[in-house]
Amino acid sequence: MRKVVVLAEAAEDIEQARDFYDLQEEGIGDYCADSLVADIESLALYHGIHSRHFGFYRLLANRFPFGIYYRETKTATQVFAVLDLRREPNWIRKELTGRNK
Repeated sequence: MRKVVVLAEAAEDIEQARDFYDLQEEGIGDYCADSLVADIESLALYHGIHSRHFGFYRLLANRFPFGIYYRETKTATQVFAVLDLRREPNWIRKELTGRNK
């Protein structure tokens, strides 16, 4: 199985999603975060098969409207961002460009 590395900014994205959904209803934030982590863990088996957007592979989350943006290296799959797909596409592009290091 492939090593999956969640970068600090992507971990912050998951925490922001948790906070947002907890404001909607208590407990939903934990469910959202757990769902996103499960989707990320699936990359250990299904990395590199997703379509490319803005220079990253993008896995669509199963239960919430998020895109998981990642790149492949020789030894690992690196998750750069977990972004709400309800945002303006230009905002998503700008956010990913800032993380494109």
